[in-house]
Amino acid sequence: MEARKLQLTGGSTYIVSLPKRWVVASGLSAGDTVFLETQADGSVSVSAKPGEKPKPRRKTFEETGEGQREHLLRKFIGAYISGYGLIEIHFKPEAGPLVRRVAREFCRMVIGPEVIEETRNAVIIQDLSDAAELSADKCLRRMCMTVRAMLEDAVQSLRTKDEALARDVVQRDQDVDRLYWLIAKQYHLVHARSPVASDPASPGGIHNHRLVAKLLERIGDHAERIAGACPLLSQKGIDPKFLREIETANASAISILDKAFTAFVAADIETANEAVDSRAAHQRLIDGLSHHVATRKGEELLALATVADSLGRAAGYATDIAETAINHAIFTKPETP
Repeated sequence: MEARKLQLTGGSTYIVSLPKRWVVASGLSAGDTVFLETQADGSVSVSAKPGEKPKPRRKTFEETGEGQREHLLRKFIGAYISGYGLIEIHFKPEAGPLVRRVAREFCRMVIGPEVIEETRNAVIIQDLSDAAELSADKCLRRMCMTVRAMLEDAVQSLRTKDEALARDVVQRDQDVDRLYWLIAKQYHLVHARSPVASDPASPGGIHNHRLVAKLLERIGDHAERIAGACPLLSQKGIDPKFLREIETANASAISILDKAFTAFVAADIETANEAVDSRAAHQRLIDGLSHHVATRKGEELLALATVADSLGRAAGYATDIAETAINHAIFTKPETP
């Protein structure tokens, strides 16, 4: 083992010289490119050529033909989230139509997998997604923008009685689910390849990203519930004063979400605390809504109660994001000497 000192050049770049014997033995010369890879223990390996891409992990299922669509679909999603790059399913010929249909449905539901091979009694699915192109950071930002717009449009559909907009909100929830599953997959794929806490691809970093992704997915579910109440409430009509209260509560929930997500991205504890503290005022709005809901009857009561409950829960999940942002900030920011 040789010891070599780091040198600082340009004010921001550290360099270290390589042993001449290794350079010559590797057939390198001045101007050639070497490849660096961070290892699980924090060390860095240097090689004269890029390492080979590891072979994708394979998961094989045996389908008897007695399973239900939902059971088979859960297997596919479980294998995808667990990070298997190849999913192979064997089945009896009579189960072929079900398996092929569910396999294609699964590929439409998630990001990356495609059916690459079919035989009379087998289907092979390969994940073609590139984690570098769809990082956890990018997925989270897209999820947040989507669920934020879903909340706005869900309440807009109630105000304008626009059932087409409500259906669009419901459909967008599928996009949120796809992004969540992708982040969950990345979580399982990550190994301790970088000990740097600020690296989102470190185990601690991706853990917080997965927590926030799940909370955003829950908010999307509640935007979908609000939109689902549109057809009935469009027929019954909503009292203008009650509608204003719904819009105020929705704006409050979105405000908490904005602060919470900004705090997570910026590792800003102060903004995160502002989001958490805003929950009390939001809850008072929800209590007022619930009081007015209690004066309604039948299906109208149930639909309005769903709206009020979902607005309360959406803000609650946003508050959870803010609390995760505090944990994330403490985890990622280095201690001051």
